[in-house]
Amino acid sequence: MSAAALLKMEGIVKRFPGVVALKGVNFDLHAGEVHALLGENGAGKSTLMKIISGALAPDEGRVYLDGAPVTIASPWHAQSLGISTVYQELSLIPSLSVAENIFLGRLPRRRGIVDWDAVGARAREVLRELDLEELDPWWPVHRLRMAEQQLVEIARVLTWNPKILLLDEPTSALSDHEVQRLFAIIERLRGRGVGIIYVSHRLAEVRRIAHRVTVLRDGRRIATVPMAEVSEAELVRMMVGRDVGDRFAAGAARAGEPLLEIDGLATPTGLDGVRLTVGRGEVLGLFGLIGSGRTELARALFGLDPVTRGSVRVEGRPVDIRSPEDAIRAGLAFVTEDRRQGLVYPLTAGENVTLASLRRFSAWGLLRRRREAREAEAFVKRLRVHPPDPRRQVRFFSGGNQQKVVLAKWLCTGARILILDEPTRGIDVGAKAEVYQIVRQLAEEGSGILLISSDPREVLAVCDRVAVMYRGRVVAELPVDQCTEESLMSVASGLEVPA
Repeated sequence: MSAAALLKMEGIVKRFPGVVALKGVNFDLHAGEVHALLGENGAGKSTLMKIISGALAPDEGRVYLDGAPVTIASPWHAQSLGISTVYQELSLIPSLSVAENIFLGRLPRRRGIVDWDAVGARAREVLRELDLEELDPWWPVHRLRMAEQQLVEIARVLTWNPKILLLDEPTSALSDHEVQRLFAIIERLRGRGVGIIYVSHRLAEVRRIAHRVTVLRDGRRIATVPMAEVSEAELVRMMVGRDVGDRFAAGAARAGEPLLEIDGLATPTGLDGVRLTVGRGEVLGLFGLIGSGRTELARALFGLDPVTRGSVRVEGRPVDIRSPEDAIRAGLAFVTEDRRQGLVYPLTAGENVTLASLRRFSAWGLLRRRREAREAEAFVKRLRVHPPDPRRQVRFFSGGNQQKVVLAKWLCTGARILILDEPTRGIDVGAKAEVYQIVRQLAEEGSGILLISSDPREVLAVCDRVAVMYRGRVVAELPVDQCTEESLMSVASGLEVPA
């Protein structure tokens, strides 16, 4: 690894109204290095990333590029300096094609007119370099899976040939195969001398890819150490200031009568005769790799995708769910894997909490504001949203607290069956533990929970039973104490046929 300091930051301070997000942080990055940046949600990682990428200006401190002091005035200025960023919250335009997104704002032109042949050819070249030949460059982005959209975002950034690459949770929607593909790309970039800042909550991945790690907590730098000299347990202690441990382990829950019964469900999206039962007071883990049909099942249950055959029963009664409104009326709730789909960011946390339940707070066409505010405040306190201010705009909360607001919104509807799709995607270990505790508490109170995850450790930690999906079917159902990470991955990959 080269000793050249591509980036050096000294004494970085950033203040927002009522909070100091960064408190004298030092950070540096060398050519050909992967430097991991870790911390809980709210620790200051995103603020530091935004300062490097030009989205925010520091209130105090100095930034150096290649040893020279620099003021990064804007994201476009950062791009011109060789700094590119892939944010966790994707910035693609869904209605545009893959090719148009890759070259957005710089489409090749000939005599002042967009050269669409060149756009397609160059897009295919970029996709081929990333082993994404299967993607048609003229597909609209909204037709792509979340993982494919993530890779398109990375492809777009790489066309700028950056010297410094910032990756914010780049694997949060990727399968193991796609993670390996990304790591191969990172290795190629390192070989060219690119410095990479890698933000992730997946500590096992960070240990595999990073050379050094910097841990932030409460806006301060706790430590910068070589990755080889620190354990996962030590990293967690530095991040949260305590031992988290296995506080979210599943209890010995006994499922009550069936709340949700799925019999032979099939859809045009690939489901093929799915059968499942979720009991009262049970957390059923639905494990599967990307493309297994797990999210398609959630969408069909919530009326977002049509059903061609099969039936659904709620508390023993057959239900015909053709829209989300039908699902809500039947007592179902759906927390999507992308929390942006469940929140309205300009609204406050309290307004988001009551958004799906406004009929409960209305009379004669008028909204009872005081009653709505009391209910929102109660849910904010119940789910320990921090800060506990229902009047604060939800966009100013950390990712983990935004996820709690999404959960609160559905609990406010009185839903008895919760479908949680990747409920801890992109949140830190401390926030994960809190979400797991909330899930267990809801089960103890009699809810039935279908927890969908691609992380075997997650389903083993919090669920009572695990169902494994493969190619649109449920191919195994086992009590959690009869599963291991290895056995779940083998079944989900089609390598092992369950007895």
